[in-house]
Amino acid sequence: MTFLEMLDSYWLYFLIGRYPEGPLGGLALTLLLAAAGLLLALPVGLLLGLARISAQRWLSLPVSGLIYIVRGTPLLMVVFWAYFFLPGITGIKTDQFTTMLLALVLFNGVYLAEIVRAGIQGLPKGQVEAARSLGLSQGETLRFVLLPQALRQMLPSLVNQSVSTIKETSLGYIIGLTEVSQVATQINTLVFVFPAQIYLMLAASYFFLCFGLSRLAYRLELRLGRKAAPVRSSP
Repeated sequence: MTFLEMLDSYWLYFLIGRYPEGPLGGLALTLLLAAAGLLLALPVGLLLGLARISAQRWLSLPVSGLIYIVRGTPLLMVVFWAYFFLPGITGIKTDQFTTMLLALVLFNGVYLAEIVRAGIQGLPKGQVEAARSLGLSQGETLRFVLLPQALRQMLPSLVNQSVSTIKETSLGYIIGLTEVSQVATQINTLVFVFPAQIYLMLAASYFFLCFGLSRLAYRLELRLGRKAAPVRSSP
């Protein structure tokens, strides 16, 4: 079998796994898992970020402790806890996809919380004073003045976080999730004569996905930087 014949035989399996005869896998599952993990982590990160900067210490201190603990823990350990430890305590066994999704939501939610905190605290303090002088409540100030500006500034960081999420999905390999790196390993086991080519193809898949998102983040930074630049008056 030549490498081109191998590609002709397994390219569909690399892309979607055994779907529709079996569960979805391959590159499609990687993209689905990364997108779902990031989208579900957005409200979690927003709530944690707002709690992190809350003036109520009974709220901000536990959330800050949670953020420090999760950020200091490798994602691999979070996956292991979710897949092996929690079922022993709760008695609820989740499948590989759900386990990896929950781990990604928790992990990304914590990192997004810090992005939200930095975005809000990076705004000029006069924004709050101006809003309060107009009669807006604290909640209205946050909703209508601070969050729209902070979210706009956070867009490049959110795109960069999506790059990290795509790479983090490869840890699903540890618990048997048939994402793209697991599928590449299965193909290599079946063929066994093109390991370098197969893993180069896997690396290229990750590279093009992550490089495309990185360029998007760069363009967003340039665009937001141009909009934020002050306009000089002509002499």
